[in-house]
Amino acid sequence: MSLTNAGGLPECRILAIETSCDETAAAVVADGRHILSNRVASQIELHRRFGGVYPEVASRQHVLAIQTVVEDALADASVAHVRELDAIAVTHGPGLAGSLLVGVNLAKGLAFASGLPLVPVNHLEGHVYSNWLYADSSSVSDSPGPGESNGSAGGSASDSARRQGSGSASEQFPALILIVSGGHTELVLMEGHCRYRLLGATLDDAAGEAFDKVARLLELGYPGGPAIQAAAESGDASRFHLPRPLTRPGRRTERQPDAQASSLPTILPVRGEHRFNFSFSGLKTAVLNLMRQLEREGTEVRQTQTAADIAAAFQMAVVDVLVGKTADAAAEFGVKQVCICGGVSANGLLRRAAERHFARIGLPLHCPPLFLCTDNAAMIGAAAYYRRSFLQSRQHASMGQRHGQDGEAVAQSTPHDRPIEPSGRDFLDLDVYASLPLVDSMQR
Repeated sequence: MSLTNAGGLPECRILAIETSCDETAAAVVADGRHILSNRVASQIELHRRFGGVYPEVASRQHVLAIQTVVEDALADASVAHVRELDAIAVTHGPGLAGSLLVGVNLAKGLAFASGLPLVPVNHLEGHVYSNWLYADSSSVSDSPGPGESNGSAGGSASDSARRQGSGSASEQFPALILIVSGGHTELVLMEGHCRYRLLGATLDDAAGEAFDKVARLLELGYPGGPAIQAAAESGDASRFHLPRPLTRPGRRTERQPDAQASSLPTILPVRGEHRFNFSFSGLKTAVLNLMRQLEREGTEVRQTQTAADIAAAFQMAVVDVLVGKTADAAAEFGVKQVCICGGVSANGLLRRAAERHFARIGLPLHCPPLFLCTDNAAMIGAAAYYRRSFLQSRQHASMGQRHGQDGEAVAQSTPHDRPIEPSGRDFLDLDVYASLPLVDSMQR
């Protein structure tokens, strides 16, 4: 059932399901921008004892939680039946294969039973489109159920929305996207909706993975990102010098009054093939070697202040690399806006350093509100809307070319026309891809 939006055009509502790792999430998104509901059942407490995600435990917990999460998301959006919607979207990769299967199989069943189109979404493309969502306080639930959250620490999604503002990206392209999460660190040139060019990626560890491993070395707790940030707040980042991988020395600028703010541009990316690539494995090893050296000298490295200083130095090294390479790519390709997304985009130092640098050069910067940085289904619904529209426009363009060649009139279309419906067999053919790159997946 299509409602009507403020512009008088049909409203496209999509149910989205996300189970790529350890968050069971469902959301209803309208027109790729408006969050009608957004439910997330977190598994952090289950995996905390292991210091990381235990894949088998994650898969089983998805099975237990997913029905309730989907039902609550539909109820929050005042959707009485799935058939009232326009499409169903689901993450089909990358991620943990067992976790992905839970979401994909439920989505296939719902699509098969309702006859709605099923839109498979790349998880990384979901993070990209988290920047296009409006964080309207009226569109998210204030009271998640037991074991659920809206993805923000210290408040509901609507509280986070009010604090952060919408920050929604514009329709100006090209845009530079920094995807930075536990499993991925990539620089992507977005030339238009659903049109990407991969500029660089991590050669080994992703930034989020490095945060988790360093936090484990320092015994700060899990998840590592928030733990490192909390410890670094009382640390002195200048006490220890850590390397900035795949960079070279650059012109130093005057340090900002904020003691935790990066003094960019202190580094420049290396020249050549790895100019826009990342590497954090060596940085993690440098922290380990530093700890061993301090222990040999008789210093208790896990003493509160020493651990805080190491955490601050590590965090600043990561931020210097991320912002430095992003700034270099933005200048090289003349982009009109920069978007940072993924779980690590919630890091306060990264946001402050990026905001300070891009404000200085007058380039718009967008970061999702905190509750949309980590895994959620709203971003999957947003990506599905734009991907569905993109595929539909290609279908109509192809049909128009054929009609033009035959001398017939070319049919006119609107972005809200329903594309050619796939058959039930197509739903059953949908598979999961545990290691699905963003750009390569666009060829499917």
